[in-house]
Amino acid sequence: MIQVNPVPAFKDNYIWLIGHTDSRQVAIVDPGDARPMLDALQGQSLTPCAILLTHHHRDHVGGVTELLRHFDIPVYGPAHEPVPALTHPLREGDRVALPDIGLTLSVLDVPGHTRGAIAYYGHGCLFCGDTLFTAGCGYLFEGTPPQMYHSLSKLAALAPETQVYCGHEYTLDNLSFARVVEPRNADISARITEATRLRARNLPTVPALLALELRTNPFLRCHTPVVIAAAESHARRPLSTPAEVFGVVRRWKDDLDSV
Repeated sequence: MIQVNPVPAFKDNYIWLIGHTDSRQVAIVDPGDARPMLDALQGQSLTPCAILLTHHHRDHVGGVTELLRHFDIPVYGPAHEPVPALTHPLREGDRVALPDIGLTLSVLDVPGHTRGAIAYYGHGCLFCGDTLFTAGCGYLFEGTPPQMYHSLSKLAALAPETQVYCGHEYTLDNLSFARVVEPRNADISARITEATRLRARNLPTVPALLALELRTNPFLRCHTPVVIAAAESHARRPLSTPAEVFGVVRRWKDDLDSV
């Protein structure tokens, strides 16, 4: 059975360890900082067999070089981004097979947060970096709203029982904005209560079921009448496509974040 465990890093990052119940080997997803990862590997008597990267930002790749000083392992990552020590450049349609831990993941192109971001999907798990967050999505540092909307739509079409493993603990902040967009959404209110309970115990709110994201994440709901109406009210004009709605909702949150 595949197991996934978080290693907290920096203020709110998660580095993910993917392993198997019958193995002491693990794959490492987005090691932005080597020190907590080395401590976790030693403390749990684990050996890494690969590094998987979703995009080039420092808080996701900054620990790669140091880890490679300790372990001679392959580095998988986006073909179109400058990630360190890349040995296996990946594009949509590629697959990552790690037989030592019984892991096979499909690769999806998800530009938007960065131009060449990728996600990994398999075994009921989605490792999406900073593209899709729990109850939110990443900033558009390099991509466009239509690109990000297309990428999120691609992820939204995966199986509803998929567990979403994103790169940061942003759930409560994202839910606060979700409630602004949909103040009468009972699922958002219930999710805020549960996320608050988890964080009070210093427990992660990640992963989350994609089915829950589809009910509570405004960036996955830009086709719904209530989010369309909220976006049009905020923009004070009609909006013709879900991608246009997404662009308004993304800028809306950007403006609130900058206050």
